[in-house]
Amino acid sequence: MRIDILTLFPEMFGSLKESIIKRATDKNLVEINIIQIRDFSLDPHKKTDDIPYGGGAGMVMTPQPLYDAINSVKTDKSHVVYLSPRGRVFKQGIAKEFCSHEHLILICGHYEGIDQRIIDLCVNEELSIGDYVLTGGEIPAMVVVDSVVRLLDGVITSESLSEESFSSNLLEYPQYTRPQTFMGLDVPEVLLSGHHANIEKWRKEKSLEITQKNRPDLL
Repeated sequence: MRIDILTLFPEMFGSLKESIIKRATDKNLVEINIIQIRDFSLDPHKKTDDIPYGGGAGMVMTPQPLYDAINSVKTDKSHVVYLSPRGRVFKQGIAKEFCSHEHLILICGHYEGIDQRIIDLCVNEELSIGDYVLTGGEIPAMVVVDSVVRLLDGVITSESLSEESFSSNLLEYPQYTRPQTFMGLDVPEVLLSGHHANIEKWRKEKSLEITQKNRPDLL
């Protein structure tokens, strides 16, 4: 898979060179490119924003730099996503859906957003990571990349993916490791029993209990 991220702030994406995502890129399971939108501006000062028609607060990203940046990498196999608070809400199912695309282009907006004509001409969908507003699309883009890359074949073991939160519409059960006792709290006895059927039963019960408490909407 190839992921191109269009941004005004490339330095924010240093975290994509760490941990599991770094291992995935090192193994050539994914190619991630960070593209500076300003490089495509025809303005002598590399300006990428202007005042909105109709008035209002803030600035709007101008269409020309974005249009040229998108088309510098876009192919017939590209799926172009604009990170926006007005998009459909990102969920695990969408992360799995994105894995089927050979090429993702993620557009990070800023200021009051981007010119609507870019959305009309180039964007396949708008995507939000939740019902709140951020200063730009960089953090949402990182969320999408992290969620998608970890699902690609060979990045994480299939067993880990099958037992985590949302895999069966339930939140994940509690996890414990050594030491057996910490600050007066013990690891549940069933996890020490070696009885796999009882452990599985306990985990399902705990998943249901946690989901009922924290996310009853999933049930």
